[in-house]
Amino acid sequence: MKKLIKGGRVIDPATERDGIYDVLIDGDRILKVAPSIEDPADEVIDASGCLVVPGFIDLHVHLREPGFEHKETIKTGSMAAARGGFTTICPMPNTKPAMDSPEMIQWLVNKAKEDSVVHILPVGAVTKGQLGQAMTDIAGMAKAGAKAISEDGKSVMNTKLYKEAMIEAKKAGIIVLAHCEDRYLVGKGALNAGETAKRLGVEGIPNDVEDVITARDILLSKSTGCPLHLCHCSTEDSVKMVKAAKEDGVCVSAEVCPHHFTLTQDDIKEDDANYKMNPPLRSKADKEALIRGLCDNTMEAISTDHAPHHADEKAVGIAKAPFGIVGSETAFCLAMTELVEKNRMTLYDLISHMSYQPAKIIGIDKGSLAEGKAADIAVIDPDTAYKIDASKFVSKGKNTPFDGYPVKGRVLMTFVDGNIVYNYADEM
Repeated sequence: MKKLIKGGRVIDPATERDGIYDVLIDGDRILKVAPSIEDPADEVIDASGCLVVPGFIDLHVHLREPGFEHKETIKTGSMAAARGGFTTICPMPNTKPAMDSPEMIQWLVNKAKEDSVVHILPVGAVTKGQLGQAMTDIAGMAKAGAKAISEDGKSVMNTKLYKEAMIEAKKAGIIVLAHCEDRYLVGKGALNAGETAKRLGVEGIPNDVEDVITARDILLSKSTGCPLHLCHCSTEDSVKMVKAAKEDGVCVSAEVCPHHFTLTQDDIKEDDANYKMNPPLRSKADKEALIRGLCDNTMEAISTDHAPHHADEKAVGIAKAPFGIVGSETAFCLAMTELVEKNRMTLYDLISHMSYQPAKIIGIDKGSLAEGKAADIAVIDPDTAYKIDASKFVSKGKNTPFDGYPVKGRVLMTFVDGNIVYNYADEM
């Protein structure tokens, strides 16, 4: 079946295209991209005034299944991703049981075929049960389909064990995704260490909780030669260290989440656990450093750290509530509003940070609208202004500090392998 997307502004950093083009899809592939295509098609989509871009790739989500289906499932999480323009996502391994064996990775691969509307790239745990004591079968997980390993939600505090895991990951040809947090420094921290935490009477999380492990992991990457990707960076010193590591030739990449480049600790006015995430919202100086890092390409990716929770779990206040907010359905509009509309980043670079560059980091042949590539595509209205409405999220989680937040830019359609898996018109 052929589909023709007509007259949209195609932004494709992989081919350096940025202009008005038609895109012809044949089955699951892009057949032709040209200023005008008159070939017959079974379906014609008028994209006039819209962006036509490679489907976004999220290197950092939590789908919660198995074990926590009351928070999210593979089906609902993938639908939320599609609503946000994402066509490929990497779910973290902190499920119950954890994704810590070839058998669990195979389970996820099979379950995704049944339930997911987007591509799922499994991420295996670094240690068995994520207990930090014994290394997993990294080679076996890679063979089963894992594209990365991570201990997300915590760091492996045994440096010797972590180094050995990096060596095995390099042998297996996969990347390490690092959640940088010193368990001994974080304590019972709930918010950034600062005036907001003091005002609300909760323990703070200082920047060095992240920075100490960021430094360690970069040094281990340099020592082992294992590619390292730093997840949800939140501090000014993380940006400095990534920049220095790149200059030193270390194979390191980094992501920033929309909440960290949009909000700061000063935006937390009351005891609302929808503002509680890990790492926490930091200072204005940290936020500005993160934005600079994105804009000069020190930080190559924008990821969501989509972390859904049940409403009851978030209703107990900041001190006791679990960390995390949802992000799949709000990432593009927040980035558009905070970065592009404020002239911090070009639209072209934003699309690169959400598609082409994440594809390169994780090592997949996606993030491109070149002829012959998979027809993973997002069609976006860049000009519509509206307020985020959490009640309309398809994710089970509604835990966001952005409910009612004014934004610009709406995903209208998402194609995965040429199939329309999300259409905003269906919500009207």
